[in-house]
Amino acid sequence: MKSFIIAFLVAAFFFLALIFGARNEQVVTISYFVAQGEFRLPVVLAFVFMAGFLVSWIFAMYHIAGLKLSLRRANKKLSVYEDKQEQSKLVAVKSTDKEVDA
Repeated sequence: MKSFIIAFLVAAFFFLALIFGARNEQVVTISYFVAQGEFRLPVVLAFVFMAGFLVSWIFAMYHIAGLKLSLRRANKKLSVYEDKQEQSKLVAVKSTDKEVDA
């Protein structure tokens, strides 16, 4: 549900940017480090919006992958600890069984 709401908000912002851009046919000048270019405002808005979305998405995927990796490591450590706990319980049960038989 959360991802649906986020996807809807992103689509709504993109749609608003398109509406804003369709109403503004101005030409803007963008200066680079060594060059300069003239572009229509809707093209600049769409490019900047998509670039920001992609950069944010890349950072989010990086952090999500790191969290999944640390969760996997923690689950492995937990399973090893649980196995040691079971083995120690089995050893304790076997030793009490030997004492009862004797």
